[in-house]
Parts: sequence; structure tokens; C-alpha cells
Amino acid sequence: MVYVDDILLAGSDLSEMSALKSFLDLSFMIKDLGSVHYFWGLEVTSHPSGFLINQCKYTTDLLNEFNYSHYTPVSSQLDPTLKLTPDMGAPLPDPTSFRHLPGKLNFLLHTRPDISFAIQHLSQFLHNPCAPHMLAGLHILRYLMNDPDQGIFMPSSPSVEIYAYANSDWAACPVSRHSVTGFYIFFGDCPISWKSKKQPTIALSLAEVECRALCKVIAEVVWLTRLFTDMDLAISSPIPIFSDSQAALHIARNPVFHERTKHIEIDCHYVWDCLTSGAVSLHHVSYAA
Repeated sequence: MVYVDDILLAGSDLSEMSALKSFLDLSFMIKDLGSVHYFWGLEVTSHPSGFLINQCKYTTDLLNEFNYSHYTPVSSQLDPTLKLTPDMGAPLPDPTSFRHLPGKLNFLLHTRPDISFAIQHLSQFLHNPCAPHMLAGLHILRYLMNDPDQGIFMPSSPSVEIYAYANSDWAACPVSRHSVTGFYIFFGDCPISWKSKKQPTIALSLAEVECRALCKVIAEVVWLTRLFTDMDLAISSPIPIFSDSQAALHIARNPVFHERTKHIEIDCHYVWDCLTSGAVSLHHVSYAA
């Protein structure tokens, strides 16, 4: 991995890595800093069974920037009783601090997938933030106070299997009634990709929302498979995709489209092509609140 003038090498063959470092040193005069501890804002801690990656320093600095030492932590990313809408409450006299907050929180998504939905929800009010929006942003900071060094554990497992989960929140936005797509992709026992994003169009049914979510996660899985193939890493097929929507799975497996699915026909055809080619397999998983 290369970022400007910083290089991170990873591999299981120590002699090959030593030879590569010697080649790079002859070409560019590099400085070997040894085992990785800090790279691009990510803190890496070695464990006998893998690596823990977090952004503890970044989180602590963010909390100190907003003078959060006298606040009490909360257990949820957003207040579940509060529905944020535009033009609610008094506009902020100086929206600068609020507009900086979602951007800084967005950088935490590298290691904190648990705040994905909260950040995408908060980012909708950047153009005209009000006092309740700022309070919601501060609520996220109070949630981060629970465990600033929480991150992602990457186990040293030999498994190279990819599997994914897809879900949606139908008509989640109380103003536009757009739905939110969410997915989570694992590589072995390690999460490698996740997203929570509002869909661009209004869905007329829950099955439609779930079909679009399946399409998004399958597209991401296909891209990851091609990436690993370029890295000479063989990924077993089909890749299992889990969803809690029986209707969406039935539509995906059914090549006959009728009037009720014409408006999502392209998404359904893409899912069907990936399914019939053996790239993915679809499985039902029970919903747990």
C-alpha cells in the first residue's frame, strides 16, 4: 500500500519482503521503520491471533476538540426517539463547526462501521443546520466516549471466503421517504467493506428496496472478487449473500418479470445474471431486532 511517500508492506513470506525492501532502498533510498504501528491515521496493534486496527488518537483528539471531558457517554449512536428533519428548531448562527463534524466523523468510518447510519443521516443537513442537528452530532460524540479505542480486529485466519449481508430501511427518511441501503461484507472473519446510503429513488414496496440492496452488495462483491483475482488470490464461488427478505430472494431467483417488478427490472436482471453464472448464492437469514 502506497500513500504519497509512505509505504506499507504486508505478506507471509519474510524473505520476499526483505528482498523487496532492499530493491526499494536501492531505487528510492527508503527508511525501514520496522513493524507497523501507525499508518495514515490508523493505529495497528499486534496480537497473537491477528491485528487490531483502530483510530484511538484521532477519536480522542476529536473529543478534546469539542471539549467533551465533562459529558456523559450514551449507549446509542442517535437518539431513537428523535426524527431529524430540515428546518427543525432554530438555525445555527455559525454552522461552521457542525459542517466540520460529519466530515471528521466520516474519517472514522475506516474502523467504526457502527456509526455509518448515523453519519449518513447527519450529513443530509449540512446546507442549513439547526440546533437539533448539532445536538445529534454531539450525541454521536457522546457515543464514541464509551470506547475511543474500539476498532476492527483482523484475525490471522487462513480462510479466504467472502460472504455478505444486505438489508434496507424502507422509507426511512421522514421528509422524502427515500429508503436506506446497508450492507456488510466479510473476508474470512474480518469485515472489509460496509456502507449505509440513502437510495436515489422512492421505493413503492419493501421488496423493491431489498432488491436494490441486493444489487448494491452484489456489485461490491463482484468488484472485490476481481480485485482479489488481480492479486492472485483465489476466491471460492459462489459467494453467499444473506438477506432477511424472502420476497427479494424469490424475485432474484425468478427470471420471469411481471408488471410489479418492471420498475426494478435492471437491478433484478443484474442479480439474476450473477446468480445464474455462479458468482453468488442467495440465502435467507432471520431478522433479529
